[in-house]
Amino acid sequence: MSTRAQVRFATREEGVSFSEHPDKINAQFYVHSDGYPEFLGIELANSVQMNYTVDNLEIEYLDDKHGDLEYIYYIWQSLGKETWISIFKTNTFNDEEEECIFVGEPQKLIEKYD
Repeated sequence: MSTRAQVRFATREEGVSFSEHPDKINAQFYVHSDGYPEFLGIELANSVQMNYTVDNLEIEYLDDKHGDLEYIYYIWQSLGKETWISIFKTNTFNDEEEECIFVGEPQKLIEKYD
């Protein structure tokens, strides 16, 4: 079975918490399989830190919704500020409550999930 995920890009702004879904995003990608933090999370963190290419990302419209996601990732960026990543564990198929399971800089994600 595939572990589906979305990767969303958000702007770091004053008053917007990394552990909550932002009101607006700048781009969104769909990942059909291997969306769990020990794989996709590490891939995203390596991409941010070392310009590493992440395969199998499908560009989506900003308003696309899925009924079978297990993870939602946010890449938080702004000029002159460090990039942070948030990971939400969700199960939209079963309509379960979402939980923010990680917030931090890419290196901290690697340390936690590698």
